[in-house]
Amino acid sequence: MDVVLAIAVGGLYAAGLYMMMRRSIVKLIIGLGLLSHASNLLIFTMGRLIRGRPPLIAPGAEALAEPYADPLPQALILTAIVIGFGVQAFAVVLIKRVYEIVGTDDLDQMKRTDEL
Repeated sequence: MDVVLAIAVGGLYAAGLYMMMRRSIVKLIIGLGLLSHASNLLIFTMGRLIRGRPPLIAPGAEALAEPYADPLPQALILTAIVIGFGVQAFAVVLIKRVYEIVGTDDLDQMKRTDEL
């Protein structure tokens, strides 16, 4: 299972970096989204996935029984997903406004408008 997740993380990082190297600002934002998903999956993988074992202490026990799922990476990822969604929503609105003003989403053509 860890090998499959490692391949998925590597694929998401590769696709995200490829999209960020394109000249379109829309593809740049899509690449940032892929990088954030890859980072979330990496943190989730590092937290050791355990199926069917919640991080709860059984009644009458004083400590968790091994193996158990670590709740900290799950909480960090949930927070990162919410923050990432807000940043991407802001970026989409910003891209829409830039496209209305400049008339293009090509980064090279946007640089030319600074010289005018």
